[in-house]
Order: sequence, then structure tokens, then C-alpha cells
Amino acid sequence: MQISDQLHRFLFESTSVRGNIVHLDESFSQALQHHDFPAVLSQALGELMAASVLLAATLKLQGGALVLQVQGKGPLKLLVVECTSDLGIRATAKWSEDLGATSFSDMVSDGHFVITLDPRDGGQPYQGIVPVKGGSIAEILQNYMQRSEQIDTRMWLTCNGKSAAGMLVQKLPDRPDNADPDAWNRITMLADTVQDEELLNLAAVSLIKRLFNEEDVRLFKEQAIKFHCSCSRESVGNMLRMLGEEEVADILAEQHTIDINCDFCNAEYHFDQVDAEQLFTAEIVLPGNNVRH
Repeated sequence: MQISDQLHRFLFESTSVRGNIVHLDESFSQALQHHDFPAVLSQALGELMAASVLLAATLKLQGGALVLQVQGKGPLKLLVVECTSDLGIRATAKWSEDLGATSFSDMVSDGHFVITLDPRDGGQPYQGIVPVKGGSIAEILQNYMQRSEQIDTRMWLTCNGKSAAGMLVQKLPDRPDNADPDAWNRITMLADTVQDEELLNLAAVSLIKRLFNEEDVRLFKEQAIKFHCSCSRESVGNMLRMLGEEEVADILAEQHTIDINCDFCNAEYHFDQVDAEQLFTAEIVLPGNNVRH
């Protein structure tokens, strides 16, 4: 059964517990294909990508995006993953020095975790920033959800360098568990038995049957996941406008062209003197016709 690049939502009937399962294959490969990341970074990015899909599926983004960042003061400077409301994902990282034998906890020493909800409709983004607490991506996110959102959340993540996968179970605070008060403890104990190989290789229906065989689980239709980078020449041009005409002119005087590479997909954008002049030339629409100067 094909399980690649899919999200599955499920819930435990008559309880306040819901869950998500994610598999990333082609989307993971495409997100990292233009980068030469050390193995430990590829694994961390894979787990963070899986986590972003799991969390995005619990939110009402309505056309927006969820951005997860791990900012470190050690050899790892930045991990960034973005997941849109229609489950388009992209990822990148910045680091210094050799990471050959470095553990994840050492890489992000004295760092911060940042979660951003970007509505992308002109509304105000929401951002939460907390110190990194935990020795893995899953622990960092669980601690954030418990401390900042007060939502009981457990997460299991894995990445073998070629694929990534994960599972989330979450207790909804607005749904009482009167009918089954032990549901959360029982379900999380069962979920804790999951193995990395099972997450990576089992289809969602098989994994749920193996872990929760005696539970009443409703599995919803899968949703496709894809790699998607939102960069464009227009967005780069807007960034240059924010720098200001004078600063752009100074850069051109020194370099003759402005060359910008997207950190996510490695797309190249080039702006020369003529391009820059067009960026800062106001469009004037004359009344009564479509002529523009």
C-alpha cells in the first residue's frame, strides 16, 4: 500500500483524544535536494517537517502557514520548516563547523524555539518564543505545547535520511472525558510502544490496528503532502523595495547586479540597473484609459 506523502487524521470515539499520522517521502527529498546537509541536520529537518504537518493539521490556518524554527547559539544556527494550510512544505538550515559527531542537544545549546502562525491575509501573525527544552524535536514541541498552549500533546518522530514520519496524539481541552476518564493515559501508553520502523513502513490503517487494536478509532480520508516553495521574483522585488532605492543603488554601484538565491529551493533571481529602476518607478494610471507611465 502506498503510504508516501500523506497525512491521516483519526480520533478515538467517545473520548477527547485525536491524532494524526504523517509519512514524507518525495516531499522530504525535494525539500533537501538542493542542499548538502550533514546527516544529523537532515534527520532533524525531516523530524521537524513531519512535526510541522502534524501540528498544521490541528490548526485552522485558512490559507496561512505554520512556521517552526529552532534557533541555536551552538554550531546549529537555524532550522526552519514552513507548512501551508494545504500541506505544502519547505525547509532549510544554517550551521557552522563540522557536525559529524554532534548530538542534537549539543547543536541547539542555549537556543530558542519559535512558532509562527502567518495568516497571509493581511492579518496579524501570531508568534511564540520559548527556550529550547528537550533533547529532541519531539520533546521540544511537546514542552512548548504543554507550557505555552496548555494542550496535552505527545509526538513520535523519526527520519532515516530518505523518509520522515511521525504520529501525534492530542487531548482536546474543551471536550470532557467523563465517559472514559482513563482514555488519555491508556492511549499514550499504547502509542509509546511504537517503533521507528513501524512509523516509516506501516500504512496508517495498519499502524493504528497494531497500536490501538482494542480502541474504537475513526480514521479519516488521507490528505496529500507536497513540497512547495513560495518564493518568486515578485516577492524578492518587494524585499528590495523595503531596502530602499538608495541602498539598492549603492549595491548596484558596487556589484553591477544583485544576485539572490532562495534558501529553501535554491532558485536564483538577478536584478540589474534596469530591473532596479522598474522596481522604484511608480505606476501612474491616467483617467479614462489604460495607458501607464
